Amino acid sequence: MSLPQQPQQQVILQQAAEPTALSKLTMGAMMGSLVGLTIGFIGGGFQILRAGPGPRGALATLSQYMLSSGATFGFFMSIGSVLRTESMLKNEAQWQAAFRAQNNRVVITERLRELHSKTN
Repeated sequence: MSLPQQPQQQVILQQAAEPTALSKLTMGAMMGSLVGLTIGFIGGGFQILRAGPGPRGALATLSQYMLSSGATFGFFMSIGSVLRTESMLKNEAQWQAAFRAQNNRVVITERLRELHSKTN
């Protein structure tokens, strides 16, 4: 009695798509806003403890610190995340062309492997 044959599995590899500039802007704004809110909470809380809440009360003063800090950090982080993005290069030839465009010298990997194997 023979065992039934297992069906063959097909594996499909897909390369993940790069995030768009808008999604990078959104991610930067979210990260910056969260960091800014945290810094505003710490700084505003310290300022309230040190100098008092002022005429508007502790909660209004703390929320003003947090919102202004969150908006500032979010704005600059969103711009910075878009400016810092680079497109992914697909193959070694594109990497070499980009490296040469910056006036850098490119060593061919096969030649480097040959030199390395001769020394070992």
